[in-house]
Amino acid sequence: MTRDGRSAGDGIDGEAPTLDQAKRQIEQYGLAVDPQAVLVAVRLISAGARVGRAAEVHFARFGLSTGRYRLLADLEDHGGEKSPSHLAADLGVSRATVTGLLDGLEREGLIARRPSTEDGRGSVAVLTGRGAQRLRDMASEHFGRLEAMVGGLSGEERAVFLDLLARVVRGSTALAAD
Repeated sequence: MTRDGRSAGDGIDGEAPTLDQAKRQIEQYGLAVDPQAVLVAVRLISAGARVGRAAEVHFARFGLSTGRYRLLADLEDHGGEKSPSHLAADLGVSRATVTGLLDGLEREGLIARRPSTEDGRGSVAVLTGRGAQRLRDMASEHFGRLEAMVGGLSGEERAVFLDLLARVVRGSTALAAD
């Protein structure tokens, strides 16, 4: 036990709730759920929010947001051009979100739009030289910081974490299910 009555290992950098708190809340509502499972889920949601906020600070250094970076990187990974509908599907966001991201990136000259050769009615987003240069300019610092973020984990731990994370992401549909 720690001085404040929590079990050792309950908190991550003082983060709440603790396992004891989760148990008390579950008992209060008379629920038959595993307090540790609830604690893991709550902590994961909290960690995701913290990492998301840190990512926004990180990408702002380069004049981007997480979404804008992901879109540029996805374009680069696909030969420098892609339709907005494919971008939306691959990034897991709405077409309206992609349109907003493309508008901002186009204003900055990081992407351009041109008519689709496959579908004369549609358009494709094209990574410009300036957009490709932005990705190159930030690569060393960006990937170095990503490595540092998980630097406390061994290679084996990272492999296990990737497997666990994939399973949790598959289970995340339980939050949004009707």
